[in-house]
Amino acid sequence: MKALVLAEKPSVARDLARVLGCTQTSKHFIEGPHYVVTWALGHLVELKMPEDYNKEYKTWRMEDLPIIPKEMGLKLISGVRHQYKGIESLAKRKDISSFIIATDAGREGELVARWILEKLRWKKPVKRLWISSQTDRAIKDGFKQLKPAAQYDTLYQSAVCRSEADWLIGLNVTRALTTKYNEQLSAGRVQTPALSMILEREKEIKAFVPKEYWTIQAKLGPFLATWEKNGERRLFDRKVAEEIVAQAKQQKATVHSLQKKEKIESQPLPYDLTELQRDANRRFGFSAKKTAGVLQNLYERYKLVTYPRTDSKYLTIDMKNTMNDRLQALSSSYREEVQPALKNKGQVLLKKVFNNEKVTDHHAIIPTDEPPHLGDLSNDERKVYDMIVRRFLALFYAPFQSETVTATLHVNRETFSVKETTVTNLGFKSVTGKDAEQPLSTSIRSVKEGQAYTVSSCELTKKLTEPPARYNEADLLSKMEKYGLGTPATRADIIERLLSTETIDRQNNRLHPTPKGKQLIDLVNEALKSPELTAKWEKELENIARGKGDPQDFLTNIRNQTQALVSEIKKSDQTYKAHNLTGSKCPECGSFMKEVKGRDGKMLVCSSRECGYRKRKEAKLSNRRCPQCKKKMEMHKGKAGLYFQCRPCNVVEKAEDKKKSVSKREERQLMKKYTAKEEAPLGNSLADALKAALENKE
Repeated sequence: MKALVLAEKPSVARDLARVLGCTQTSKHFIEGPHYVVTWALGHLVELKMPEDYNKEYKTWRMEDLPIIPKEMGLKLISGVRHQYKGIESLAKRKDISSFIIATDAGREGELVARWILEKLRWKKPVKRLWISSQTDRAIKDGFKQLKPAAQYDTLYQSAVCRSEADWLIGLNVTRALTTKYNEQLSAGRVQTPALSMILEREKEIKAFVPKEYWTIQAKLGPFLATWEKNGERRLFDRKVAEEIVAQAKQQKATVHSLQKKEKIESQPLPYDLTELQRDANRRFGFSAKKTAGVLQNLYERYKLVTYPRTDSKYLTIDMKNTMNDRLQALSSSYREEVQPALKNKGQVLLKKVFNNEKVTDHHAIIPTDEPPHLGDLSNDERKVYDMIVRRFLALFYAPFQSETVTATLHVNRETFSVKETTVTNLGFKSVTGKDAEQPLSTSIRSVKEGQAYTVSSCELTKKLTEPPARYNEADLLSKMEKYGLGTPATRADIIERLLSTETIDRQNNRLHPTPKGKQLIDLVNEALKSPELTAKWEKELENIARGKGDPQDFLTNIRNQTQALVSEIKKSDQTYKAHNLTGSKCPECGSFMKEVKGRDGKMLVCSSRECGYRKRKEAKLSNRRCPQCKKKMEMHKGKAGLYFQCRPCNVVEKAEDKKKSVSKREERQLMKKYTAKEEAPLGNSLADALKAALENKE
């Protein structure tokens, strides 16, 4: 008898099959002596849509809302039905005696598998593979320690509650707003409070009134000192500031005190997903979505890092004996950084990182014991991997230590200060990056109390207070984490959803609300845009996952909330004005056209939802570069066929003027195709074969 193993993606299935000794490949599975490995394509099953309950719901009407089915049903996703049918045929085989869930070890991965099992009406035993990395060793160990699937029932219940809550609130509120105001307005349980936080920051910026203030710096002998009083270095009264400057010039400055303060900065904990996304955004300008994608590649394709969608920064105690293997794997690519740790026999100096109680479903993101081949990684992959590696290596280094000496000097009755910081032990910052102030050219450490200097100059500098900055993705991720909005795995998608619905815009790595977003927030119920309410729901979902919450109570509350939200929209007397209407009219129905952003440029879309007419406003940009200005050229179709044009330079090129380059992979495929046995000989040489292949390619 054999076990049917379900992976979440074909690439993962191939890795599992290889480790499990499965070599017989078929369209929907890979089979071996003891296992049959198959795969999903993400979700194969989803919640039914309103029109699946009643065909009339396909047309959006306010009078049909709220749509709240007594029981939520499941249906196959049409585009991937073929793969489900393949799994279904395997499940009916008499030699299949059990099912092993090997989808991603998290809430969404659990849902992918359980909905398939529910649709299959599976009655045989089910076990769960729960691993935190995709290395061969992790897979082998995981299959030796399979868990009963029932152990993850509460995780599945939490996933179902999350999915149904998003369906009930998101679908009903979105339909209600869209039909009420005749505009595609999307709202949801998590995305709306995230949008609300961006709008609140915008209000702070708009309401901000800059104030003038002054700072004073004086040259006291060899030192440049700054005026301060009770820790404040700003003066908001110009007259007072001018008096201090006037009285200080050519006076004596006496050293009143000299204070030394040692600072010990502990090693940072390894990354969880949210902090990694924040750091990648600050350092490289990566979007949260991009970082998540790069990280998934490092985990799934290269096997270089552990499970990415984690909310923990800690490791389990039993991982202590794996540290040396991970260091050895890194030793060829990070030789200098790893050597001190290996000399110390791989002992982690930050002992608190090992804490079972602070590890949830998965431990922190750290390197695996797979040796990296950095040359195989893209530039972005190397950046993210390097961040993870250096944060991991910091665990094996001493804390960062520095000493700050502060000299306080009195000029008349005013206080000036000079600070100097020196590093006493660089510690972990020797691998994560130096972050220390440079010593002054003339050290204040030799200064003694009572020593006097002449004030050779004293200058007043005028400045203005600045408004708070708009959020970048790092800031928004921090706010979402603080309020428990979404999970590490979903926050990037939430931000992308706000961008795709044009309620926010990304400019120079800062998130700006759009006119559409501003109006949407005004139309939405106060409770739905409250981070506190959504955080409460997320906490309840977490409790359900841990067996401490009641799924039925949660969904009853969500259904009641849905009723209230839709009722309020129906009664509202507010109005919505489309901000992107143009003066041009639709050629099919006569309605005004709206200008929207598309993937390939701006589009004109009919404002009537029933019409659906759309056309391109701007020419599509190609990847071909202008030979003069090097900018991307526009792509056009004329009587003579496809051509490229650079408007600023007025350069025009026919499409066939430039041959498409062929990658090494395409070259191999072409060679294989045109040198196959069944094909007529193309020549005796490799050059002849390639020439024929490339000519056919063109």
